[in-house]
Amino acid sequence: MHILIGMCHFCRCIRVWTLSPTKPLLRSNSFAGTTCSALWTPWSPTTPSWTSGTRPPPSLKISLLPGRSRLWLAGPIITSSLCSGRSSSTQRSLQIFEETGIPHSELLRQQHEEEGGGPLGGPLKYPNPCIFWLHAEQAVLEERLEQRVEAMLQAGLLEELRSFHWRHNQQKVAENRQDYQHGIFQSIGFKEFHQFLLTEGQCPEEESQQLLEKGIEALKIVTKRYARRQNKWVRNRFLRRPGPNVPPVYGLDVSDLSKWEEKVLEPAVGIVESFLQGRTPAAEPIKVPRDPLEEDKRSCHPCEACQRVIIGDREWKAHLKSKSHHFHLKKLRQQSSASPKTSLDNGTKWTEEEEEAGIGTPELA
Repeated sequence: MHILIGMCHFCRCIRVWTLSPTKPLLRSNSFAGTTCSALWTPWSPTTPSWTSGTRPPPSLKISLLPGRSRLWLAGPIITSSLCSGRSSSTQRSLQIFEETGIPHSELLRQQHEEEGGGPLGGPLKYPNPCIFWLHAEQAVLEERLEQRVEAMLQAGLLEELRSFHWRHNQQKVAENRQDYQHGIFQSIGFKEFHQFLLTEGQCPEEESQQLLEKGIEALKIVTKRYARRQNKWVRNRFLRRPGPNVPPVYGLDVSDLSKWEEKVLEPAVGIVESFLQGRTPAAEPIKVPRDPLEEDKRSCHPCEACQRVIIGDREWKAHLKSKSHHFHLKKLRQQSSASPKTSLDNGTKWTEEEEEAGIGTPELA
């Protein structure tokens, strides 16, 4: 029996589902530092091709291709990541394609279609898993988080930050190379105290104390924000995506610690014993019905008429009713009326010459 306690949600997902390719990928730096704007360079219609599923030929370095060519080769999942502003996801997908010759979206599709797979990944790694979600009322949770920050300060957080800043970050700051978006520096607690650490001992004591209090308050704010994001992630990832490969999630209310035995310990023990004995627990797992009309905020809708990619269902509906969209539709109909050969794509007519020239390729707004 495997028991997992704590960990971040992404680590937990790796332990629950089969998510990784069978063969580990090399973590090359081919696309390190690639930005969204760098990927959207002019489209090149002379894009080399090869049989999908085979490694690209050595003569082809995908990272050196024009940006639009790379996006076209790597598959539709790139567009979704790029449109959502997730440049790290875009870099990783491009790297996967360069190393395997298979679009990232195709690998994910194969993973989801495996026996026991589903929308969250491949099959479950272990039979009959269950998840306990310890949750509390928001006000209670935030009060505990503030107390946690205070306890961290008493345990020597500032001394640890001073030491780390002096050993690893001071020289980078002097050279203007500090980076709070990668590695350990992106952890909560570093950038919040940046100004305090940078000016400590070089400014009046009163000003230094103000910067310290500002850093402490910022740390409390981002800690609460991260907790809300974690709860939202649990709801969206586990509770609103029912499927054959989604483990049951049992909620344990820890708002009132005086009732720990009654509301947490006893229910948890009963559920575990039922699982070990092969019985259905008396307690019901949490079920959050998903609204079929719920809008997807990350969906990508390419508009061929306007040469844009619209992000989100609500924004897409608004775009279809906009004056700009109707203007471009009218203009395209006028242009295409003279040509008998047209093709229908997303409700918009395009001549074969326009398609071959790449005019129908969507661009970011």
